[in-house]
Amino acid sequence: MQAHETIVSTVNHPLEPLTEAEIKMAVDILKTKKSLNQYARFVTVVLKEPAKSIVLNYEPGQEINREAFMVILDNESEKTYEAVVSITKGEVVSWEYIPGVQPGVMLDEFEECEQVVKNSPEFREALLKRGITDVDLVMVDPWSAGHFGIEEDEGKRLARAICWVRKFPNDNGYAYPLTGIVVFVDLNKMGVHRFEDYGVRPIPPTDANYSAETSDSITLRTDLKPLEIIQPEGPSFEVDGHLIKWQKWNIRFGFTPREGLVLHQVGYEDKGKVRPILYRAALSEMVVPYGDGSFAHNSQNAFDAGEYGLGQLANSLALGCDCLGEIRYFDAVMTDSKGNVRTLPNAICLHEEDYGIAWKHTDWRTDQVEVRRSRRLVLSFFCTVGNYDYGFYWSFYQDGTIENEVKLTGMLNTGTYDESGTSKYGTEIAPQLNAVFHQHFFNYRLDTMLDGMKNSVVEINTLPETEGPHNPYNNGFYIDTKIFKTEQEATRILDAASQRTWKIINPNSLNAVGKPVGYKIMPGENCLPFASEKSSVMKRAGFLKNQLHVTKYDPNEMYATGNYPNQHKGGDGLPKYAAANRNIENEDLVVWYTMGHHHITRPEDWPVMPTAYINFQLKPVGFFDRNPALDLPRPTPKTSACHSASGSQCHK
Repeated sequence: MQAHETIVSTVNHPLEPLTEAEIKMAVDILKTKKSLNQYARFVTVVLKEPAKSIVLNYEPGQEINREAFMVILDNESEKTYEAVVSITKGEVVSWEYIPGVQPGVMLDEFEECEQVVKNSPEFREALLKRGITDVDLVMVDPWSAGHFGIEEDEGKRLARAICWVRKFPNDNGYAYPLTGIVVFVDLNKMGVHRFEDYGVRPIPPTDANYSAETSDSITLRTDLKPLEIIQPEGPSFEVDGHLIKWQKWNIRFGFTPREGLVLHQVGYEDKGKVRPILYRAALSEMVVPYGDGSFAHNSQNAFDAGEYGLGQLANSLALGCDCLGEIRYFDAVMTDSKGNVRTLPNAICLHEEDYGIAWKHTDWRTDQVEVRRSRRLVLSFFCTVGNYDYGFYWSFYQDGTIENEVKLTGMLNTGTYDESGTSKYGTEIAPQLNAVFHQHFFNYRLDTMLDGMKNSVVEINTLPETEGPHNPYNNGFYIDTKIFKTEQEATRILDAASQRTWKIINPNSLNAVGKPVGYKIMPGENCLPFASEKSSVMKRAGFLKNQLHVTKYDPNEMYATGNYPNQHKGGDGLPKYAAANRNIENEDLVVWYTMGHHHITRPEDWPVMPTAYINFQLKPVGFFDRNPALDLPRPTPKTSACHSASGSQCHK
């Protein structure tokens, strides 16, 4: 028991992520108390976040009861269990069988699945038909199998493996798809469940190597001069465990294998106190529907968070490559499927960035210039999901703005053409190589807490004024506002014609002009899905039909596709939550925002994609009484013109 006390005493807040020692202890406790054998796989081992009341009433120095939440898959019985383990007390608090579900695919399963496919006699025979004799050069990507009502698949834990082949070990195999071959692997039995061969197709003739070492066609530029980002006095932020203090911001964060980066208790110091804005915020789900009706791609609908886990696929970041400047890195601690502690070094990056002009005005009468430079704090991680790479960035600005940005890069999912030599569902990005049209949807769960627990959401539409004496030149327009009262009312889409947006308010906290304080969702790029409502992906991810949902807070409603979307037939998650139609006016509520990237593929995306950017912002609207960045210091000018009567040289 002494070991437990030593571990717990090193944690200074209830929301600190589990340490390596705590994870090891939780796994050992469960293995011992439940007599787990070699067939037990640890899908998830994370902090069981305490109730809001415990977190919000916590005072430094108080005793913290540390608990772990676990998802266990038994490969032998093919059953899934959820467990809660008290690390503090050394006991299993709960152990529950969850029938009819498939947990997300584990990292170990990806590697084992590839080997199962390569060892298959049917697969090797199919390779020989295509003139491929070296199986080691074959690439196998295990995709989620989805749910398509196939009777023989019911109850099986499946992956749908699709393949490519390299010419040499460091070759970019995505240039050479083996489109006719599909292998379904039973991940519990680690054997081939079903093998399909739709016939031999010609392999595209052109390589797609993108480094100078592997491609004769790439000559690196030599005219790029060094760009140094230095902070000789160090960064402006302070870090205590997983608490960050920077420029009036207080930000606590964590990391889970499913969501990746998680924000906790985000607040901004104003009038001598830290005013809460968010209690918790994280990516809830990411769905990538492909738009090709052919056998090769019609079942490709990746649920990257719920089926794979973005956190478990995170990269170790490198200074000068992924991040520039004065960087602070944080490790991510999780387990492999056997329960062994897996520490990913440098998974999270924290740094400051110059962001141009914060505000500026030149008084043309006096030539007096006042200008301030903007800086933002960036907290980020990057992950690789098969062929794609995604960067997830939370940025905090000195004027109180919060931004989430996703960066999309990596490799297109490729295929070959049938005898027609064309496809209406994709782009020929290289001779005989097809890249399918697809979309990327990101749903964020925002547990808001503007100046307290009781919040409401307002829809704002801009309308043109009617004609008449009150609008003699027909130029008037105004805003129409509506407070959502129920969850069904708050199931909404964007509307460019009315510049529709949504504002979270606290009706119990008023600003200097007597209005409720608020934060507005500022949409960036967005789209709606093109898959039919009858499609499998829309049955499983019905939330995609709307960009906004608002629900009453429930600690069990964490994910837009439900707790176990892998191979789920649908009907769970956000649409089910909102169907309860609970009151959401002046309540503890959760705002769910979905943004979508519509990807019509192009040759310039090949052989590796230039980064695409998609974002949204949470912007203060009446939360502050005036511009909160008025107190920024004047920049140090290269000339005296920044604050003189001769104009500004600091605006670039």
